[in-house]
Amino acid sequence: MTDDSPAPDQPVLLDLTDGIATITLNRPDAMNSLDGATKEMLLDVLRQVADDPAARCVVLTGTGRAFCTGQDLKEHIAILRSESSESLFRTVDEHYNPIVTTLAGMAKPVIAAVNGVAAGAGASLAFACDLRILADTAGFNLAFANVALSCDTGASYHLQQLVGRARALELLYFPRTLKAEESAELGLATKVVPAAELAAEVRAVAERLAAGPTVALGAMRQSVAYAAGHSFEEALVFESSMMQKTGATEDHGAAVAAFVAKEKPVFQGR
Repeated sequence: MTDDSPAPDQPVLLDLTDGIATITLNRPDAMNSLDGATKEMLLDVLRQVADDPAARCVVLTGTGRAFCTGQDLKEHIAILRSESSESLFRTVDEHYNPIVTTLAGMAKPVIAAVNGVAAGAGASLAFACDLRILADTAGFNLAFANVALSCDTGASYHLQQLVGRARALELLYFPRTLKAEESAELGLATKVVPAAELAAEVRAVAERLAAGPTVALGAMRQSVAYAAGHSFEEALVFESSMMQKTGATEDHGAAVAAFVAKEKPVFQGR
């Protein structure tokens, strides 16, 4: 545990061990829904691990029965009754957009360990991760239409990348809980494992990524994201810049030397 990690009663926990930064949403009694304090703390923690070279892989998960059920509707209703809608929906620009931008944009691999239901913005956060490893008791629900709201937290972008435009609209128009196996069939889950094996499976994958060439993995992540919104020619230019960046790393030099010596490379993440 990092020295400056939050106390166990905080809504967001951070553990940094062996290069793996595990961020845990910690409001089990509220299904890890996102109230104002949780959103602010989550953003701070994400920015911290994004900038920390010691964090070479990031895992996002939740405590209890849920991964994250999105906006805390109790808080939402209270604000709706007491303030203008303009004030109410500033949270998209002030919290949700910066949170998912930081999550999707950090130059290191990110895994969603989906321990339970991921609904609304909670599902959106999982979709912004590179890999989604689900417990067999987990599932997704694009619940926005049920409360007469549009989608947010990057769902319009990441969901259609995973399942295609037509299926994305279907899932948004007709919200339902997609159980783990169906999520895998649709491409929303990278892997489904028994709930009792989730922690061990995520740990094994995270350890492999954390031991990898972090700069190169981050460059791959950024290249794929860049190519999704640019032309082929622009993507090639960006790829070239990433090749120059990774070619100058210590890890690349060590890997080439190890290859010549017929040895297994040991990556330092720099």
